[in-house]
Amino acid sequence: MLESRYQKFYDEISTKISKDKIFTDKLHTLAYGTDASFYRLIPKIVIKADNAKEVQDIIELSNSMNLSITFRAAGTSLSGQAISDSILIITSRNFSNFKIASDASFISLQPALTGAQANGLLARYAKKIGPDPASINAAMIGGIAANNASGMCCGISQNSYKTLKSMKLIFADGTKLDTACNESKDAFKKSHKEFLEQLKEFSRETKSNKELRAKIEKKFKIKNTCGYSINALIDFEDEFEILQHLIIGSEGTLAFIEEITYYTVEDLKDKASALIYFKDMKEACNAVTKLKLARDSNQIVVDAVELMDRAALKSIENDPVMPKFIKDFDDEVTALLIETRALNDEKLDIQIKQIEELLKEFEVKRKIYFTKDEEEYTLYWKIRKGLFPAVGAVRVTGTTVIIEDVAYPIECLAEATLELQELFRKYDYSEALIFGHALEGNFHFVFTQDFSDAKEIKRYDDLMNEVVNSVALKYQGSLKAEHGTGRNMAAFVEVEWGLDAYIMMKKIKSLFDPKGLLNPGVIINDDKEAHLKNLKTLPATNEIVDKCIECGFCEPTCPSNELTLTPRQRIVINREISRLEHLGNEKEANEYKKLYQYDGIETCATCSLCSSACPVKIDTGSLTKHLRAEQLTPAAKSIANFLANNFSTTLKGVRFGLHSANFIHKVLGTASMETFTKTMRDLSRKSLPKWSITMPKGTNINLHFEQKIRDKKVVYFPSCITRSMGLNDISKEEKQLFDVTVEILQKAGYQIIFPKDLSNLCCGMPFSSKGFIEASNTKSSQLEDALLYASEFGEYPILCDTSPCTKKMMESFSHKLNIYEPIEFALEFLTKDLEFTAINEPITIHTTCSSRKMGLEDKFKKLANLCSTTVIIPSDVKCCGFAGDRGFNFPELNKSALRYLKEQTTGAKMAFSTSKTCEIGLSDESGLDYNSIFYLVNQVTKAKNL
Repeated sequence: MLESRYQKFYDEISTKISKDKIFTDKLHTLAYGTDASFYRLIPKIVIKADNAKEVQDIIELSNSMNLSITFRAAGTSLSGQAISDSILIITSRNFSNFKIASDASFISLQPALTGAQANGLLARYAKKIGPDPASINAAMIGGIAANNASGMCCGISQNSYKTLKSMKLIFADGTKLDTACNESKDAFKKSHKEFLEQLKEFSRETKSNKELRAKIEKKFKIKNTCGYSINALIDFEDEFEILQHLIIGSEGTLAFIEEITYYTVEDLKDKASALIYFKDMKEACNAVTKLKLARDSNQIVVDAVELMDRAALKSIENDPVMPKFIKDFDDEVTALLIETRALNDEKLDIQIKQIEELLKEFEVKRKIYFTKDEEEYTLYWKIRKGLFPAVGAVRVTGTTVIIEDVAYPIECLAEATLELQELFRKYDYSEALIFGHALEGNFHFVFTQDFSDAKEIKRYDDLMNEVVNSVALKYQGSLKAEHGTGRNMAAFVEVEWGLDAYIMMKKIKSLFDPKGLLNPGVIINDDKEAHLKNLKTLPATNEIVDKCIECGFCEPTCPSNELTLTPRQRIVINREISRLEHLGNEKEANEYKKLYQYDGIETCATCSLCSSACPVKIDTGSLTKHLRAEQLTPAAKSIANFLANNFSTTLKGVRFGLHSANFIHKVLGTASMETFTKTMRDLSRKSLPKWSITMPKGTNINLHFEQKIRDKKVVYFPSCITRSMGLNDISKEEKQLFDVTVEILQKAGYQIIFPKDLSNLCCGMPFSSKGFIEASNTKSSQLEDALLYASEFGEYPILCDTSPCTKKMMESFSHKLNIYEPIEFALEFLTKDLEFTAINEPITIHTTCSSRKMGLEDKFKKLANLCSTTVIIPSDVKCCGFAGDRGFNFPELNKSALRYLKEQTTGAKMAFSTSKTCEIGLSDESGLDYNSIFYLVNQVTKAKNL
């Protein structure tokens, strides 16, 4: 039950915002209330806001009722600035409109677009936004701006502060301001005259305080996100420029960012990177200092220098893509990852030589080697970006990963960093590692921490107090370089800045938020132990996911991320259930389990795309399969085994059901069929599957066709889907996929071999996805034996016409067989045997989850470009959410996952993928008729010898 004042707020706000987007139950407040930091507060109410009007309504009501609110974008922030024990406002993924200037010199972005999405929109113009945090694929624009996040290459010259053009803001009293609109500014001058006068007075006061002004100028020459951006008070004269630049890095404590317009920066495509190994930390830091000074004096062009100490290298040395020689390095070796970019390849060569010449005096363990190979240098940077989460994978289960974020003046970099390492040794943080943006003197240091033990908390506090004194006082550096102040450093803002600056920051907070309702406790917090309170633990729940540190990198890839829960949130709830069970609180644990069933288990697509985004490959889909298996009754397992052991009969039942649905459709017509099936589904409480016009008809295949004896042979395994599901009523195609595949193979000169007892064969996926492991293993084993025999134990390639089935075979089989799905088979074999002539017709393709995980996304694009002169690829569509047959029973998952599909496939005339069930959902949500890419390959090819 909510407290009376929160209940009143709920009652009133739910008249303006749909109750579907307002959450007060224990599951959603915990799941949605968790961010990437090591702090936890559980909100009373969580609201997902789709637009500025909803945010404004919430702010106005909370202001009138004196209830505090906190704004949250992606929740990837690390310092505790996006959590609340009151009202949490989450910018839903629908809050994502944008506008690009005609010359692409600036881009206007709503808060829910990720940094990667913004750069994707600008890619065609060879532009990007300035900020480039390691979390750019997951971090949203609202958070990037509110934290003044920077990253690998942007330094202090291309961060949000420096590339800001204008903003649309909503203030604590609900007032809106568009700093790009004169009319809006004029209205604000009238309604907030005293506010603006006071702001100008703050600027005059700061500029006249010589000591404070000098301190601000010095401290913002390096990265600094500790406290407010009070450099705005001395950098600008115009009150609106001061105002909007104060918002940058204010962490939601001054206003809500409805939209931000960035000046874009050039995205130079000619790049080269080198991973250079120095003898020790001092040598590496001295090299950094020389690189920095040379760059600042325009002697060299260097865009990024990332440092990784020996401990950081150890955390990744077992990655199969890393060179084996790293394991042989001694404990002092330190690496620098250096990148330089140029307008063309000739200039790039010159820049590389200049850097190599500059570094000649330093002792390195391996010869300096710059690579221009995109795949190679992309891998270097992927490894660097994944360092922080990778530490989580090697921590003791139950401990938390702490990441701190400091910056030193470049002239004392080596001395300060060595002192930092000495502090780790003093407090016995032997696992601590250092990495970061060395060119800016900005280092992250990471260590594991147990917050369940008072002695361990004391050890952490002692370390942090010494770090604060060393960084802020001794070396006059930044306690927070780019991660924001949050709760983590709020207690130390005055220590770093001194009393005058801190008083000014408090004045700023009071001016913008006189009631102190916006994100209280963040940036301004007089509690000197705030950093030790509300600490989050990470209890063990299942070894599949125990290494998760809740960073949130997985969330953009998840098809249920706007419908129910994300992988991170599923792990949060499972941890809480396990914690309660460990305490013996079975009643509350069961309450969570009941709430979790739909949000956590039923609407998980188990696509496992989360593992591809996770730096340590945590597969929450596997956790869901495990939980489904735990819920199975002996009777259900027996039925599954019966169906598996009588699979030919099972498929006959599928065909009969599809034939029956098609017959009823013909009798009733489409409109009546939709009404009838919807009514029956509602009456059955959603237990009956959804019917739509894209539902396939039943089909069968005919193996008895004429073949010639040929030297080229291929084993063709038509999936059980292909053997039972045919075309739908809206399809303009005339042939079934099986017949098209046979036609292609014969055209290419192959003799086709089918495995024996084909009607009973299945890869096992329909069973494994539901948790029927025994039945799945049975089918997988049978298929492997059949394919071994048919392929003469691997002599012939094996083609499966469905990507998910192909991947399942690759994962399950114990023998090494040459198994191909349509994309790779077409590129490796058919391009040699067939002549491709691209059609002048726009098409769109969908890369299935299985294909993505097999690394076939770029290959699918390549194949599509061989077939058509215009290929449209929806940028915001990953997993389709159909998940085998789950789209029939939970169509809302499919609908949510494909919410951007229709608008992003505008102009496409034909649509293709490599999985029949995915194609059902894609067709349903796009209005296009999706079919296998083999249909297009067959259309655009002819035999080369004709």
